[in-house]
Amino acid sequence: MKTFNLKPSDIEKKWILIDAEGVVLGRLASQIALRLRGKHMPTFTPHMDCGDNVIVINAEKVKLTGNKRQDDVFYWHTGYPGGIKQRSKGQILDGRYPERVIYKAVERMLPRGPLGRRQMSNLRVYAGAAHPHEAQQPTVLDVAGMNPKNKRSA
Repeated sequence: MKTFNLKPSDIEKKWILIDAEGVVLGRLASQIALRLRGKHMPTFTPHMDCGDNVIVINAEKVKLTGNKRQDDVFYWHTGYPGGIKQRSKGQILDGRYPERVIYKAVERMLPRGPLGRRQMSNLRVYAGAAHPHEAQQPTVLDVAGMNPKNKRSA
């Protein structure tokens, strides 16, 4: 039996649309990372970018369980002495770029390096319900309906 290896000419990328409204962040991010890597396909090859293109809408309406909205904090440093900055996930979701919470959650589930960066370029996250990818005719993936725990009402 020979091991199957996917060739670049064999890769067919599909477009998938995911609505993040009311879906728990970690469960959503793990499904997105799975689709970006291509692990849901029987032709998965670890060293190739064989995943799908993923469009996420309503990123500002994603849910966080427990106290993660105020307790989970992103840190960064300005490069100056005493320049450590912080912002909670709740502040980011209420701020100007709420899609960054989903983007960072998915980014940390993918491999680091050139392959991970190439796979992240296949992810498009939008804060509202509108997106400019109607021409690609994306298929809708209902992450909220996969498992009752995926969706939070309150």
